[in-house]
Amino acid sequence: MAEIILIRHGETQWSRSHQHTSYTDLPLTAEGEQQAKDLARLLAGRRFVAVISSPRQRALRTAELAGLTVTAIDDDVAEWNYGEYEGVTTEEIRRTRPGWTVWTDGCSPGGESPEQIGTRIDRVIERVRPLLDQGDVAIVGHGHALRVLGARWIGMPPSGGGRLRLDTATLSALGYEREQQVILRWNQPPLI
Repeated sequence: MAEIILIRHGETQWSRSHQHTSYTDLPLTAEGEQQAKDLARLLAGRRFVAVISSPRQRALRTAELAGLTVTAIDDDVAEWNYGEYEGVTTEEIRRTRPGWTVWTDGCSPGGESPEQIGTRIDRVIERVRPLLDQGDVAIVGHGHALRVLGARWIGMPPSGGGRLRLDTATLSALGYEREQQVILRWNQPPLI
């Protein structure tokens, strides 16, 4: 059975410092570039009928360095829009909103709610599912958006992504056990 391979981009300065990064178009750090190159070993020999990427340079560069040819750039794969929390850490947000979490509280004004990103990610799944009849599909994107994708794939609400840790430059695989949509692998680091 074909798989959806989720690839989180390599490290950026803000992912290193735990700042929320959605629409800010940051480059990979030197470490992030090496991480992306290391992903190529995990992907060696795999063929994809489609490689779909977020439009952000950190995702596109990760795909390139991992040896993938992007066939489609999809705004729906972009990271959760954090609105006014862009560039802010969870620790900083919790100084004024104790207990805040993106998974249940959503983002500040101008940002997306869990329901809004869930709707966006559901569109991605609906577009990708028919492609699986032809072979594997790779999606190169971002931590929170890919976590929502994993949760939605297995029938959980967007908040279920909060239970799926996803580090930079990792691979995850979604697929089927018989007719049931399942997570096959999650948060696999590159081989070093």
